[in-house]
Amino acid sequence: MKIFVLLHYLKKKKMKVVAFNGSPKKEGNTYFALQIMADVLRKKNIEVEIIQVGNQKIQGCLACNRCYVTKDECCINHSDPVNEWIQKMKEADGIILGTPTHYASVAGTFKSFLDRAFYVAGVNNSLFRHKVGAAIAVVRRSGGMTAFQELNNYLLYSEMVIPASNYWNVIHGTTPGEIFEDKEGLQIMTVLAQNMAWLLKLIENGKTNIPEPEREKKIATNFVRK
Repeated sequence: MKIFVLLHYLKKKKMKVVAFNGSPKKEGNTYFALQIMADVLRKKNIEVEIIQVGNQKIQGCLACNRCYVTKDECCINHSDPVNEWIQKMKEADGIILGTPTHYASVAGTFKSFLDRAFYVAGVNNSLFRHKVGAAIAVVRRSGGMTAFQELNNYLLYSEMVIPASNYWNVIHGTTPGEIFEDKEGLQIMTVLAQNMAWLLKLIENGKTNIPEPEREKKIATNFVRK
C-alpha cells in the first residue's frame, strides 16, 4: 500500500498554489510578503503563481444571481479577468489571499474580486472545497487583524483547509520593502508557508486512503418570517 501511495504521488502533476496580490501597488509590501511565502513553497517543489489584482478595474458583484442560474463557473461580467482567475483557482491545489489594510479592512478592488469569485465558486458545487487556503494582511500600524479575519471569511465559507502560523498572519511596513525590518512578521510568513506546503502534501498523500466527506446540500435559512 505504501508503494502504491508513493507511485500515485510521483505520477501526479506538480502541485500548484495561486497567490493574489490585492494591493494597488504591483511591487509593494503585499507583493513582497507573498513572495516570501512563494520562495518557501517553491523550495518544497510547489509551483507558485502571483497574480496582480489590486491595480485593475474590477467591478463589484451585481447581485444578479446569473451565476446561480447558469452554473457555468462564470460571472456574467466578462469585462475583467475575474472569470480567468476563477479557473486558475479551480485548477490550483492551494490559494493565498494577500491584502493591504485600508481603513482596517480589505482593499476595495480586492474585495470586489473576492465577492464575485467566491460566490461563483459556491454556487457551482463549491469549486474551492478542500483546497488549502491561506490569508495574509499587510499593515502600517493597526487594523491588520480585521483585514486578516475578513479574508478568512471567504476561505471558511468555502470549506477550505487553512494552515496556521506561529502568530496571526499580519506583517508590518509602510514604504515598499519595509516589511523586511519586521523580523517577527517575516517568521510568520515563513512558518505559514512551511505549514501550507506540509498540509498540501498531507492532503495529496491521503486522497488514496481517506475518502472526502460527501458534500452537503446547502441549507439557507432566512431569519425574517412572514
